Amino acid sequence: MNSTEWSALLVLATASSFTPGPNTALSTALAANRGLLRSMHFVCAVPVGWGLLFSLCAVGVGALVEALPQLKWAITLCGTVYLLWLARQLIRSRTLSPADTSRLDVSFLQGVMLQFLNIKAWMLALSISGGWISGQPDAASRTLTLLPVMLAFGFFSNLTYALIGSMLRHWLSQGQRLLIFNRCMAAALVLTAAWIAWSAQ
Repeated sequence: MNSTEWSALLVLATASSFTPGPNTALSTALAANRGLLRSMHFVCAVPVGWGLLFSLCAVGVGALVEALPQLKWAITLCGTVYLLWLARQLIRSRTLSPADTSRLDVSFLQGVMLQFLNIKAWMLALSISGGWISGQPDAASRTLTLLPVMLAFGFFSNLTYALIGSMLRHWLSQGQRLLIFNRCMAAALVLTAAWIAWSAQ
């Protein structure tokens, strides 16, 4: 890969990874409600799930999503419903929880599977596989080169948001701040779900 390709990829990776979305919103909310350590399983699940998704797209499976509108709509619908369910759980979480009894929790497996329901994650994986891998004579080596780079972006972007959430934890413990914060984060998830549904049209 030449410098122009790398520059374009890094711009795309930065914009897609660090801008707000369902993953970053959940990383922030989980860390704020449960603490940094108890959110790390989700922070790690995001790059693992996206890496699996990207690998499938790189070998051509992702082309089915583009070829079958019904499949794209099914992914969008499932992802939208799941994000709305998470928003509901977030609204119901009113106290900081140091234990596993919090209403708000997303397991490692759920975090991995969320990537397959996130049409934004699909579009990023398809864009990279289509723009940087598909049709290239060195497609296999490009895939092996790009995968760890994108995994690092996925991990560090969510870690950054989780750190922000954890730094707010003490401040949120006072008064109604956590309730307001959770409702704002829930609203962000609802808006994200609406955007995903609209962009899939």
